[in-house]
Amino acid sequence: MVTVLFNFFDGFAAPLIDPFLPFHIPGLGVIIGLLFMYLLGILVTNFLGRKLVSIGEALLRRIPLASTIYGTAKQITQSVSGASSRAFQKAVLINYPRVGIWTIAFVTGESNDASGTAYYHLFVPTTPNPTSGVMVLIPQSDAIDSKLSVEEGLKMIISGGMLAPKENEITNLQE
Repeated sequence: MVTVLFNFFDGFAAPLIDPFLPFHIPGLGVIIGLLFMYLLGILVTNFLGRKLVSIGEALLRRIPLASTIYGTAKQITQSVSGASSRAFQKAVLINYPRVGIWTIAFVTGESNDASGTAYYHLFVPTTPNPTSGVMVLIPQSDAIDSKLSVEEGLKMIISGGMLAPKENEITNLQE
């Protein structure tokens, strides 16, 4: 199979290149073919690829329900993948879904109510897919700093707790 590919590329390039060279160089067609594919890949991923993605997104935006679902999924995916340290301010522990059960949540914002009580805006991801979850607002006094970085918290969520640190600074989760 390798010989067939070698002969194909070499035979394809030979009539184009040999008139400019004093003798035939075996394998030059393969090198030129690989170089051509590499340059084509760069072109597609940088210019053409972006253009195709933007055309696809423009088509999706025209479909009412699909645009809502796609836009939301894209925002969540961008928030969680790669840029999580910017999307999530810190990882905290909260009682969720009931008192006595502790869950890792990520602070996405803060606000105050009319009486001045400070609240966290939290995203509580699901395991093992952190792109889905629930958003809750709780008083900051009901959250405990997990002492975990956002990346460590995400690793714990995605791994289902298997990549949890063996020791942490949390001393008491009792109320």
